[in-house]
Amino acid sequence: MSPFERTSALERVFAAAAAHNLEIEIRERPAANSLLEAAELLGMHPSRIVKTLVVKRSNDTYLFALVPGDRSISWPKLRTVVGVNKLQMPHASLALAATGYERGTIVPIGSATAWPIYADRRIVGKKIAMGAGVHGYSLFVQADALIASYDATVADISLPA
Repeated sequence: MSPFERTSALERVFAAAAAHNLEIEIRERPAANSLLEAAELLGMHPSRIVKTLVVKRSNDTYLFALVPGDRSISWPKLRTVVGVNKLQMPHASLALAATGYERGTIVPIGSATAWPIYADRRIVGKKIAMGAGVHGYSLFVQADALIASYDATVADISLPA
């Protein structure tokens, strides 16, 4: 990613947070090759790093699923909450085209496309870290504020990794 693209992605995140009256903090950190490595670099338990996953419905619409880093999506639980029979992860290129963010950096804040957000109940009440739109950066936010700002649906949508 060029310096211009990096700046542009971070500016989108800040602008979207401001538009939603959402207080965020973005910190630069060394690049991480995994969520566990990012947690170690940030001195956090992996459960406090939230993965933003782009999920495709069978009718070619999408949603965001927010899942703690030490857990995985429970497809049956998420299908039940969403009220559909089929969900899948789209190819990385589709997620990039729709959000403007590469996998590993995806965040609903400032996404090129606004979709419904489904947040795992385990993030409620916590300050979390998540992608910031750019590799080598982490975004920190109060999960409850994010959930309220984006009218996210909170449910049990995960299982132990």
